[in-house]
Amino acid sequence: MAPLSMDCSPTFCVPGLWNPFIIFHSCYQASSCLFGTLKYSLYRRPTRLNPGFETKQATNQIVMNCADIDIITASYAPEGDEEIHATGFNYQNEDEKVTLSFPSTLQTGTGTLKIDFVGELNDKMKGFYRSKYTTPSGEVRYAAVTQFEATDARRAFPCWDEPAIKATFDISLVVPKDRVALSNMNVIDRKPYPDDENLVEVKFARTPVMSTYLVAFVVGEYDFVETRSKDGVCVRVYTPVGKAEQGKFALEVAAKTLPFYKDYFNVPYPLPKIDLIAIADFAAGAMENWGLVTYRETALLIDPKNSCSSSRQWVALVVGHELAHQWFGNLVTMEWWTHLWLNEGFASWIEYLCVDHCFPEYDIWTQFVSADYTRAQELDALDNSHPIEVSVGHPSEVDEIFDAISYSKGASVIRMLHDYIGDKDFKKGMNMYLTKFQQKNAATEDLWESLENASGKPIAAVMNTWTKQMGFPLIYVEAEQCKIYLFFSCLGEDCPQWMVPITISTSEDPNQAKLKILMDKPEMNVVLKNVKPDQWVKLNLGTVGFYRTQYSSAMLESLLPGIRDLSLPPVDRLGLQNDLFSLARAGIISTVEVLKVMEAFVNEPNYTVWSDLSCNLGILSTLLSHTDFYEEIQEFVKDVFSPIGERLGWDPKPGEGHLDALLRGLVLGKLGKAGHKATLEEARRRFKDHVEGKQILSADLRSPVYLTVLKHGDGTTLDIMLKLHKQADMQEEKNRIERVLGATLLPDLIQKVLTFALSEEVRPQDTVSVIGGVAGGSKHGRKAAWKFIKDNWEELYNRYQGGFLISRLIKLSVEGFAVDKMAGEVKAFFESHPAPSAERTIQQCCENILLNAAWLKRDAESIHQYLLQRKASPPTV
Repeated sequence: MAPLSMDCSPTFCVPGLWNPFIIFHSCYQASSCLFGTLKYSLYRRPTRLNPGFETKQATNQIVMNCADIDIITASYAPEGDEEIHATGFNYQNEDEKVTLSFPSTLQTGTGTLKIDFVGELNDKMKGFYRSKYTTPSGEVRYAAVTQFEATDARRAFPCWDEPAIKATFDISLVVPKDRVALSNMNVIDRKPYPDDENLVEVKFARTPVMSTYLVAFVVGEYDFVETRSKDGVCVRVYTPVGKAEQGKFALEVAAKTLPFYKDYFNVPYPLPKIDLIAIADFAAGAMENWGLVTYRETALLIDPKNSCSSSRQWVALVVGHELAHQWFGNLVTMEWWTHLWLNEGFASWIEYLCVDHCFPEYDIWTQFVSADYTRAQELDALDNSHPIEVSVGHPSEVDEIFDAISYSKGASVIRMLHDYIGDKDFKKGMNMYLTKFQQKNAATEDLWESLENASGKPIAAVMNTWTKQMGFPLIYVEAEQCKIYLFFSCLGEDCPQWMVPITISTSEDPNQAKLKILMDKPEMNVVLKNVKPDQWVKLNLGTVGFYRTQYSSAMLESLLPGIRDLSLPPVDRLGLQNDLFSLARAGIISTVEVLKVMEAFVNEPNYTVWSDLSCNLGILSTLLSHTDFYEEIQEFVKDVFSPIGERLGWDPKPGEGHLDALLRGLVLGKLGKAGHKATLEEARRRFKDHVEGKQILSADLRSPVYLTVLKHGDGTTLDIMLKLHKQADMQEEKNRIERVLGATLLPDLIQKVLTFALSEEVRPQDTVSVIGGVAGGSKHGRKAAWKFIKDNWEELYNRYQGGFLISRLIKLSVEGFAVDKMAGEVKAFFESHPAPSAERTIQQCCENILLNAAWLKRDAESIHQYLLQRKASPPTV
């Protein structure tokens, strides 16, 4: 367990009440303050507690976390004794601490610590910061909001800012009387502020015992919609003024989700209310502050007419994720950031369970495999990956592990664990865990112990092989009559070992496991009874086990007809194709073999299978953009996607649902980007009608149409798109346009898009997706984006303060390169321009560049020859 960041010799027990009140100076909403140093005052004045602030050992110093704060006065009043005023404040800025020095020794016992200080309402999207918004009348104003995870409560008030140091909080806000004021708990009093008739003091109920990173307060102008869940919890969704209608979908999801989790955990939601609020400027997708969950607008707001199906699904998943944290993370909190994965991996798994309960028509578990499982394996295959559990020393290291390993691999191994245990015992174990540790802190081992007690299975032994070492197994399988031979395929000298829950299915019953085993040694022989010679045998039913499978040639040949005739379930068709693509990237099989398999998906109806195919073909297209036969791979894409495109058409048919809408957008976007003539012509026609107001595009068709016309358009097309962006009232529509602007191909237009990315027209958090879109749009765009990042590095780095958005920007911008020397160039740049929170991302990007270069050298010629041969003799379907 990593040490606490309080390095003073005495130990403080702080279950105390922290009672800030905040006074906003009158310029808080004035435009002249946009980049000024806007101050607020916050006076921390705990009620005398029992035991209160407790000094465990006599000392004349108190060390606290503190950043970007000026302390005016501080004093300590021992219970029943005179107040002692601090005589010195020594700031350790690099460690984000302050030492309060006292003229006499503070004796052991309880007392009250008072601190009067001034902080800055910053523009960094962390700590206590301001968020710019525009009123319905067009006036620019500011809200004041918080984002404290992981270690930024210390930017709002001096505190012990670590998850294991919990306290209750009494919060009062002194705010303009025409503003909404929110915090974790319900309002218990609102009264005029005696010193200023334009202010009111809003007092909130005392919180449960909780960690500082979950404290939250928001002040601004908002509308809301509300309901009560069936178990009596008041649920509100706060929206920008005039957009209350856009909060109704999230409200519906939240009202269904709270009772679902209550029943699943068999633990009631512990607060009287929960608020969900859309924040204009927000770095992450959302934040699970207890009782006051903050979201990006695009992760919470749904316009009934102008939101696409994928946005609805995204909102449902994010709401499910954050509300899961109210139990798993808030009620029971990780002991230290080493266990961050437990919070995020669990919530990233159970959000799918929740959405499957609320919206079974989404087929969400199949989508999990493409969105999380394969994404995690892609990252975890690198030498520069990391274990799920990462030892975190200094809290500044935390930003590095907010990645696909903590979230997506964490979710994937929990999904595998849930399948191994069974739902009944899993729920029983979760209840034991939450009941035992509620309002306390826990480590990964505590969860394993509860699940082991509930199931009687060796959970810790199995799961330690997945959480304490990076990577995952490649299992090679051969079959001979009724015998299956399995072994870990290991390329290096040191071959890690895992305990792997294995499921085996056959064509006799593709949806049921014929055999379940725990593979706990490097090689195993398995006898599979009553399997006929003409039946296929497949490992990893449902693509639940977190491993890749390499079949013998004979076994693979027997499986391929199951793709064409759809006898393999969708999630298994997806998993088989993705495993093969991964093996080709690693150089274990030829990429040509994968292309041949991709052609077998001619009859594929499933959205998620197509989504994964599309992603892999996109990776291959990016790789081949470095060759002179890029157009040939586009012809391949058109041939693969044309049949499904013709079946779907442009307009919904009676009886179609959510997944059909997702599939249509995916396929038309893929065909349009590849230059499919009929798709391009129809996209241009519909775009023209949309712009002229003759026939507004449905929300599900906007992304593919925008992408198509921009990819094959000119400066006029880009100007029209920028005009649509300026006119858009919904952030979803602005983001939709921002993500596709990089598709433009002309060098001068690419520069225009990059300049636009840093303009006032783009919210700071969305600059990343604009630049990333340029890098992913073309070979020239990738070079231009990299140069732009280097030329504007100081501004970009300061904008994101080295947080996880910097990591995302670097990843999107450089890992598509496929020339050895580029890895050196990227490495050299960041050696002279350090980005500590992105160090691992930079290493991963450089490794990916080298892997791309090796892949290109290894397979480019054979791919080219295959595409030429195919062009000369098109396959019959």
